[in-house]
Amino acid sequence: MDKPTSLPQSAHLLDDLESIRQLLGDESLEPPLLTDTVDEQIPLLLEEAEAPVTAPGPVLDPQAKRQETLLHLDAELRAAAQLIMQDVINDFTPHIENEIKRRLDARLERLLNQ
Repeated sequence: MDKPTSLPQSAHLLDDLESIRQLLGDESLEPPLLTDTVDEQIPLLLEEAEAPVTAPGPVLDPQAKRQETLLHLDAELRAAAQLIMQDVINDFTPHIENEIKRRLDARLERLLNQ
């Protein structure tokens, strides 16, 4: 059976952690025991974390925020669609003009031959 090689690595890891603690200047602090309790309340994933408020504004509930985002995306998509449509029109306008001229010339030739 193979011997576990984690013991020498663990010793190096502990030495590294100890040197980091000394560099940070926390030599007087002792690590907490496993039986110690945490005084701070840790938020659950289901709870919403409070974001720092940078500017006062209307407080929107999640549904209102979603609606605002959808309206913004709708406006951006419509603007992009209009730009694409204008590009298509600009690309095909010369071809359409040439086709109209060709058909008019052909029609005029038929009318003059009658």
